Amino acid sequence: MPHPTIDQREAWQALAAHAREMRSTHLSELFAGALHRHAAFTRQAAGLTLDLSKQRWRDETLERLLDLAREAEVPEAIRGLLAGERVNRSEDRPALHTALRLPPEASLVVEGEDLVPSVHKTLERMATMVERFHAGQWRGATGRAIRDVVNLGVGGSDLGPLMVTHALADYRPQGVHTIEVHFASTMDGSQLADYLARLNPETTLFVLSSKSFTTIDTLSNARTAQDWLMGRLMGDNREEGVDAELVMRQHFIGVSASPEKMNEWGIAEDHQLAFWEWVGGRYSLWGAIGLPIALMVGMPHFRELLAGAHAMDRHFSEAPLVDNLPVLLALAGIWNVNFLDIRAHSILPYDGRLEFFAAYLEQLEMESNGKSVTHDGRGVGYSTCPVLWGQLGPNAQHAFYQLLHQGTQAVECDFIAPLLRYDEVEDSATRAHLKSQHRLALANCFAQSRVLMLGDEAIEDDGPRPAHKRYRGNQPSSTLLLDRLTPATLGSLIALYEHKVFVQARIWDINPFDQWGVELGKKIAGETQRILEHQADIADMDDSTRGLIEAVWAAERNA
Repeated sequence: MPHPTIDQREAWQALAAHAREMRSTHLSELFAGALHRHAAFTRQAAGLTLDLSKQRWRDETLERLLDLAREAEVPEAIRGLLAGERVNRSEDRPALHTALRLPPEASLVVEGEDLVPSVHKTLERMATMVERFHAGQWRGATGRAIRDVVNLGVGGSDLGPLMVTHALADYRPQGVHTIEVHFASTMDGSQLADYLARLNPETTLFVLSSKSFTTIDTLSNARTAQDWLMGRLMGDNREEGVDAELVMRQHFIGVSASPEKMNEWGIAEDHQLAFWEWVGGRYSLWGAIGLPIALMVGMPHFRELLAGAHAMDRHFSEAPLVDNLPVLLALAGIWNVNFLDIRAHSILPYDGRLEFFAAYLEQLEMESNGKSVTHDGRGVGYSTCPVLWGQLGPNAQHAFYQLLHQGTQAVECDFIAPLLRYDEVEDSATRAHLKSQHRLALANCFAQSRVLMLGDEAIEDDGPRPAHKRYRGNQPSSTLLLDRLTPATLGSLIALYEHKVFVQARIWDINPFDQWGVELGKKIAGETQRILEHQADIADMDDSTRGLIEAVWAAERNA
């Protein structure tokens, strides 16, 4: 007989009954007379402070949610994840992104093999490459030092490195040969076309990042880059001995779990970086996929990023559930999605360096937990991942905050900001102005979460107001404060959300480490591409797709 699903268990049923009482409770009521609510619902770890006091819950709610986590065996699941058990059940393998940030003196034996030496062997190979670039010793086919590196990847091979390099741009190493890092992910070639128009082929190198080395988006861009380099370098420099093999060797690095396919493509063996089948793409920035990060900030700062993530891993492993930041953040999400029926979630950083953090989390959360089938193949009878989106908070205030304040859609929000910034600015007058601007951003961050919580009660009573100037409040939010935005605190912040996703998946009884919906889209797109290119029979297509394909053929005939 199949085991009961999570929504049939005692803790879930108790929460459902409790939620019926709480739905009519306004956040302003929860704060009324509660002088120490902030302290009661705030936790700190690994350079982060998590304030959950603006969630629509009280002590009893959290206790019942912790009961749910225990009933779902979350502590056992955490141990299994970090020990290398096969938590990715549909693909029958472990999910060991946390192994990528273990220190060299650690040991993690999984199925008879200690993974740490191979992880650090790849990190050392990365370090050697980065040192060559920063010393100006990595030279193109014509002998000129490489200055521009273009990362060709998509999904986790793009979003993670893009987000982190932007966030840590202040941490470029001084006194080294400057490397500019660029990212091209779109399969239509629009990003790449811009780079090819501006960059010098003699000083440009491409990093092909693809776990399978079969991703059509990445390989399409790679073939275009290859043709550009061959045409521009070999045509003008044949007398100097520039040939195809030299171009491939000096202008391409491959990052993949498939060395055979990198070899077939022509990537020189000593210019290949490995990652493993037990690392999902959206969890992969901690290893070789992070090469663009290391090129931008240097290996010491890259290692600090890993150390910050490892600090959060240790906290996740060791802290009791009631003080465990990833667990608490996950439970807040479970409460909102499953019991308060809040199925939208917005990520709102108040620091321009975190411009791409919301986009990164969109993939991390929705690709991981956008599932509707349990581990044993049954359809779920409850909501899983909410629709997640976001933008820099100061910009969003002039865009979709109108919906947050006065729309009909309930939305959970995460406000994220560093406590301190601009201490390193040397000029005292400029430093004072920039610090003032940072305080302005913090003031807006705190004010917006307060108004979303209290609504009209946050406004001084100035008499009756018309309906279009009324604000209901009662929108729940979490606030995450970083001591400073550093490689270490960014690492712990990313790891916090990774582990939050895992805890929620455990409670929902779904697999956060596969993405069969993505794979289906790739397969059907490949079939459709072949029809478009070869004008194959489209009789079996649906009427809409058939009409769209015919429109393309007609446009090409008339062009």
